[in-house]
Amino acid sequence: MIFYSLIFFLGAYVLTYFTIPKIIGLVEYKNLMDNPNNRSSHLKKTPTLGGVSFFYTLVFALFFLRGWGEYDEAIYFIPGLTILFIIGLKDDLVVLSPYTKLIAQLIAILFIISNDSFTIESLNGFLGVDDIPIYAYYIVSGFIMLTIINAYNLIDGIDGLAAIVGIVILIIYSAIFYMTQEYFFLLLSLTLNGCLIAFLKFNLASSESKEKIFMGDTGSLIVGFIISILTLKFLALSPEKYDSLPFLIENIPLIAISILIVPLFDTARVFTIRLANKKSPFSPDRNHTHHILIDYFKFSHKKASFIIGGFNLVFVYFFIILGSASYNFWLATVLVMTVIVLGYIFYRFDYSFSNIKRRIRFKRKMNNVKEKGRRFVHKKKK
Repeated sequence: MIFYSLIFFLGAYVLTYFTIPKIIGLVEYKNLMDNPNNRSSHLKKTPTLGGVSFFYTLVFALFFLRGWGEYDEAIYFIPGLTILFIIGLKDDLVVLSPYTKLIAQLIAILFIISNDSFTIESLNGFLGVDDIPIYAYYIVSGFIMLTIINAYNLIDGIDGLAAIVGIVILIIYSAIFYMTQEYFFLLLSLTLNGCLIAFLKFNLASSESKEKIFMGDTGSLIVGFIISILTLKFLALSPEKYDSLPFLIENIPLIAISILIVPLFDTARVFTIRLANKKSPFSPDRNHTHHILIDYFKFSHKKASFIIGGFNLVFVYFFIILGSASYNFWLATVLVMTVIVLGYIFYRFDYSFSNIKRRIRFKRKMNNVKEKGRRFVHKKKK
């Protein structure tokens, strides 16, 4: 298995590494560049469509992986990947509405959850829940995949972040599927990781470099789709498979959340702020965690991305240690408290337009109160 792992990982790396410059050249020649706007973190036109290399690399890998899966999973991936590739490509070239992308995602998800390999039959005692009915599986699994795809898409806001977070998540899933002997998903994780590591070199290039490129929605939708599938498979493993993992079986859902803590927390945070400001949850702004790090703390894109990626890795390691001994009530308590603390810290850095106006009004009121107080004291002295 080590031999096959190296072949798929290195093959994906080499294919991505040597084809991205060709994509950059084509994008520049056709002037299909990403123009900066008032929300952008880049200042000049930059090639996008880096995710094109992910698509055909994954298709090649799935061709060689056919027959490896117990339920012939490879064939179910192709339609979903193709739909999201087309939608992502069109969105990179001509901006689509969030609802168009949402419909495309739902169709892509249907191909996956119709495969028996991903059926979640039990929560294994999580919060006292064991067996779940089939209709609940379709609702829950569809919601899980939809959430992960969009959460990952939303963190693609600064250089390197989506790739680094994706690499961390895929390393963890590679280890999980190696220990559970799910070799189809192990090789799939390694293939996508090879793509992301090769892409990272170009994505982190300086803005003046001719090698710089973004993955675009083409890439983030595809990567989010694969990560959502891996998460679903992790939740659908049989109890016998979980025996080889270093944490209690009832803690599996919480471990899955911890693996995806960065995209899930960031999405929950910005959606909450937007709804509180009476805006659509899909309306653009600069309230993401990564924007705060580069705008408030003046971190570079690279430094902010590595800090967030490092936090993701440390958080998962911490949760795995806790999950090996603590029952899910206490683990859930730790998770909720962590989210509340992080939410409070980052809420203080909410600088949406509505919040700025609220702060200005509050400051004016305080100044008026102080001014009245000074006048009152002045009159008394007279």
